This record gives sequence, C-alpha cells and structure tokens, in this order.
Amino acid sequence: MEPQLSHQVTDSVATVVIRRPAKRNAMTTAMWRALPPLLDALARDREVRALVLTGAGGTFCAGADISTLQGSPEEAQALAVAAEEALAAFPKPTLAAVRGHCVGGGAQLAAACDLRLAEEGAVFGVTPAKLGVVYPASSTRRLVSLVGPATAKYLLFTGELIDTGRALATGLVDEVLPEGELDKRVADLTRVLASRSQLTQAAAKEFAGGRTDRDAYWTAQARGSGDTAEGVAAFLGRRQPHFTWSVSAPG
Repeated sequence: MEPQLSHQVTDSVATVVIRRPAKRNAMTTAMWRALPPLLDALARDREVRALVLTGAGGTFCAGADISTLQGSPEEAQALAVAAEEALAAFPKPTLAAVRGHCVGGGAQLAAACDLRLAEEGAVFGVTPAKLGVVYPASSTRRLVSLVGPATAKYLLFTGELIDTGRALATGLVDEVLPEGELDKRVADLTRVLASRSQLTQAAAKEFAGGRTDRDAYWTAQARGSGDTAEGVAAFLGRRQPHFTWSVSAPG
C-alpha cells in the first residue's frame, strides 16, 4: 500500500487516517504536504462538525520518515510545522485517537488536536534530541501548554518514551481506555461534540488558544446566530437542540 492519508465523513464526523503500516505510519514528505489542504477542505464542509485523527493498524504515528531529514532538514521540519499548525487551526473540535507509538512528528500532530484519547499500551515520545534536531518554537510552546515546562523539558531533553499512565498524569492525554474500547469511546465522544453548538466551540477554541482581539466578533455572532435562543428553548422544552450556526458559513 502506498503511504497516504485517507478520510471519510460519517454522522458529521470526519476521520483522517495515517496509512503507512509497514513503517508504523511514519509521515512522508508527500503526506505532510497533503494534510493542510485536506484539513482546509474538511473545514469548509458544512456536514463536518468534528474531526478524528488516527493511524492505521495498531499504531498512531512513529513520526517523520527519518530519510526526509537527509536532504534538507529545515524543509522537512517546515512541512511538519505547517501540518501541525493547520491541524491546530482547524475551526471545529479535533480528537487524536492513539494506539501504539505516538512519537516525534506523531506527537506533534496529537498535541495539535484539541483532545487526545489513548488505548492502554500506547507510548509517547518527543525525540529531536536523539537526532540533534532543534524542536520548533511553536511546537515547544504547545507542548509546554499541555504538560507544563518540567515535563516538556523531560520529554525534550531525554527523548525517552512514556506510557499512558504518565501521559494521563501529565495532561498529555485526556483519557486512557482499556484495549478494545477506544473506538467506542471515540464514537460516543464525537457524537456529543457534533451535537453541541459550533458557535460555542469555535469561540472557546479561539479564546483557549490565547486570542484576545475577537470578543466583539463573537458577541455579534452570538447575537445573530439563533443558537442561544434554540438552546434555551430546547432546554425548557426538554428536547435536543438543533444548532444551526456553522464555522463554514460566509463571514
């Protein structure tokens, strides 16, 4: 099978799968390049309300294909950062579903998601110190925001792998599931995410990311969206709300 990123949309949830099982789903240059335009297309799809990133087979992603560093390491790193930033900027909730190895560039991608769920037995590592690579500033800041400076330094300085217990304790993952239960939990959680107000989610995502210049924009969006009125009416009527505001709408 050729290395590729496959995707499908089911019940308003887009699932992007990293497929290169022979190399533990290590990302090729072409795969790094393919991710941003794929994410852009899914962001514009009004049917999509949440996105799951996962790996084929029994592993998430073992990072970048090391052979890509032999030519121009700077170019290879720039491609990885562009893919990471595109994932972080995806305007709808994103979730990494992790099995097996989540290492190097794979950990970069998982950290760029809003949520991370892992199956017991998964391992995580940030490994540039094993290669003499300077980890990007943006990626370092994102890692620090997740796990704090002490754990980020441990991961970056040592390049050692950590298990799901430590990943959960440090905030690198949000939930750890027993073997065989990850898919069901991901399906249940994304069903919840897809049912909630995109207006609330999109504004919260920006605010949590540190943006401080769009308060007036989001106030205007809330005023004209109808989502608040629908949410209140649904609550009082003891029914499920039908929110209509979409991040893919013009403006």
